[in-house]
Amino acid sequence: MNYRKLIDIAVKARENAYAKYSGFMVGAALLCEDGKVFTGCNIENLSYSLTNCAERTAIFKAVSKGNRKFKAIAVVGAPDVKKYDEDFCFPCGACLQVMSEFCDDDFEVILCKEGKIKVFKFCELMPNVFSSEF
Repeated sequence: MNYRKLIDIAVKARENAYAKYSGFMVGAALLCEDGKVFTGCNIENLSYSLTNCAERTAIFKAVSKGNRKFKAIAVVGAPDVKKYDEDFCFPCGACLQVMSEFCDDDFEVILCKEGKIKVFKFCELMPNVFSSEF
């Protein structure tokens, strides 16, 4: 699957975001090694610590369906529903830590800014993960 298609799927997933408090809507599209794609959106709660990010939503959906091998994730977000790529929407530290449970260093994180796609390797975004080695 090409990066643009994965971005487009993330944009569509973003439409379901529940961002009542921040107004910042995020969508994610997770590509599994078998070609399946799982989507996620951010789901906020008045108690922000109970909020779930789009990336984790997609990962949890995939894992709950028995998928544990992932190739890439596309992430888009913005406060304006008509725009999604004014700036790169990087995964937060909690999402990166969850990714570390299932993704290797070459897992790709796909972001879009002003129509330009940028791909980061997981190890570039999270070079020092908290792991069982500690």
